[in-house]
Amino acid sequence: MNLSSITHSCNTTVVTLRSPYLLFLGEADIDSRAKTAFGLRDWAPERCLGQLRLPACKVTLGLPDMTPAEAAARGGGSLVVGVAPKGGRIAENWIPVLRAAVDAGLDIVSGMHDSLSDVPGLAALAQARGVHLVDVRNPPTGLPTGTGRKRSGKRLLTVGTDCALGKKYTALVIANALRERGIRVDFRATGQTGIMIVGSGLPMDAVVADFSAGAAEVLSPDADADHWDIVEGQGSLFHPAYAGVTLGLLHGSQPDAIVLCHDPAITRIKSLPDFPTPSLEVAAQAYLQAGALTNPDIRLVGVSLITEKMDEATRRRTLADAEQRLGVPAFDPLKTPLQPLIDRMLAA
Repeated sequence: MNLSSITHSCNTTVVTLRSPYLLFLGEADIDSRAKTAFGLRDWAPERCLGQLRLPACKVTLGLPDMTPAEAAARGGGSLVVGVAPKGGRIAENWIPVLRAAVDAGLDIVSGMHDSLSDVPGLAALAQARGVHLVDVRNPPTGLPTGTGRKRSGKRLLTVGTDCALGKKYTALVIANALRERGIRVDFRATGQTGIMIVGSGLPMDAVVADFSAGAAEVLSPDADADHWDIVEGQGSLFHPAYAGVTLGLLHGSQPDAIVLCHDPAITRIKSLPDFPTPSLEVAAQAYLQAGALTNPDIRLVGVSLITEKMDEATRRRTLADAEQRLGVPAFDPLKTPLQPLIDRMLAA
């Protein structure tokens, strides 16, 4: 049996989780609130057993609904907190579910800012039942401040006009496309879902601000000249709450290339509707200007758009418009080919 654990080295957080997973959706009312669960369902489906939803939940993964006891009876290994609520807090009404999971013999895996061990009585119960509490959003100690030193190898960072609009999916798809072309590549996870998917990374939004650029440097070290690191983006320069983590990641990853991610259906920042999302042109220029501090040769190589709710004609028009406006390939990572983007990346 593969026991859940989390270990730290000087540069990454390495996660080993006990599967299969029961994915906890809490009271998520829109899909983006359950992005961790959707990410695991889409990128590690063989490890996903079922879903657990509270009565007010309006989201489904299309997996069987089951209780912790039912999941354990079917061989389940861990209850994974699959939601990403604002602030990353463990809600009071989740605690009975967490206790039921431990009672059933499941490990609990969480990417919340709150620690599972701080839930009253949960750590003692887990110890008594012989199960593990795994906090993925727990950065290693001893991270350095950023240096701005140019590193060898190539890097691409996904960036966005807002949060939760495909930066992780885009990075994963690009990494797979490069592997198919025979290019040496690593996906560098910077959030809890990515870390759960690939088993290593750094939870950038839990790093103290002074060390965010240094953490990004550590995450993507020197590499061979033909090696690509595809770095998962976080936040957005245009989000009043989360621009800080974005800027630290941008400066520390020193990307040679960026892909701008955008949802054409969104005109206001999702969680802060008083703030509009920027135009593609404004966003691209802002990222290039900010990124030039640590890599003057930074390039925009593509635009990733969410088009899943569009018909084919609308999708083609939307992609063509973005290409015309920015002069780079536009694509939907789940709907359209990536060959033009990969060609653009490798052309420099």
